[in-house]
Amino acid sequence: MILTVTPNPSLDRTYEVPSLGRGDVLRATGDRVDPGGKGVNVSRAVAAAGVRTTAVLPLGGAPGALIAELLGAQGVDVTAVSIAGQTRSNISLAEPDGTLTKINAPGPELAPEESALLLETVRTHDGSPAWIACCGSLPRGLRPEWYAELVARAHEAGARIALDTSGPALLAALPARPDVIKPNVHELAAAVGRPLATLGDVLDAARELRALGARAVLASLGADGQLLVAAEGDHYGTAPAAEIRSNVGAGDASLAGFLIAGGTGPAALASALAHGAAAVQLPGSAMPTPADLRPDAVRVTRDLPLDLPLTEPAAV
Repeated sequence: MILTVTPNPSLDRTYEVPSLGRGDVLRATGDRVDPGGKGVNVSRAVAAAGVRTTAVLPLGGAPGALIAELLGAQGVDVTAVSIAGQTRSNISLAEPDGTLTKINAPGPELAPEESALLLETVRTHDGSPAWIACCGSLPRGLRPEWYAELVARAHEAGARIALDTSGPALLAALPARPDVIKPNVHELAAAVGRPLATLGDVLDAARELRALGARAVLASLGADGQLLVAAEGDHYGTAPAAEIRSNVGAGDASLAGFLIAGGTGPAALASALAHGAAAVQLPGSAMPTPADLRPDAVRVTRDLPLDLPLTEPAAV
């Protein structure tokens, strides 16, 4: 079982539009409503793969109730921590070429007692998860060190931790030694404070974060694939996507694939790549099922092309 923790979940509305023009009246060609938030998406992808998962969420108001209902319909068990504020709603506009414009609401502010209850709910969960995935931004009211405390408590309970966050929350959590972190190339550049232009730059940055405490780094490089840097060795992989419809939740689907396959080594990296490539070919934040995967198209190697220039270099 894989447990996910999403401190700042959302109700995501995605509209497919022919083009995006400032000030225009846009007529959507398709729309969907999904439960959102990085950890929520990980749980949805895990459930789509037929693996048991529980999502721990602070939920409030009508959007929170709808998130729980939608997740239940997708086979995700929900452990809700009731909050006084209303869960946020986000909007995404997807164009045919894959360009995505997102409007993310800030979300409610959690009171100190709500923050403490969320931590305690994770610590006392009785599902004996193989992994706990802690994902996304922290809502107002939670200090950057909140994830570090969660990692420490989970380790005390004997669980392995995957952390997908950025900025001060990521840096504060590294000394707690999360088992794997999953930054994208831009988050990685921000963490080390320098631009990243090649795969070699990414490797050096990932090794730096490992030196600061992360036991493994799974770096998402967009169209350039993914890099896994761990004590067992470094691996680089790619997976083609024939058509890009939406990249919403693709990184989360990738993390789900990584954890489903054990969360370590080249086989887990290959699973992450297959899930990520499948996700970008689906509408909105739809999560791939096993039928959507093309594992035969994935390529993983230990022979890293360090001079490979990144399609989208990351600036600080």
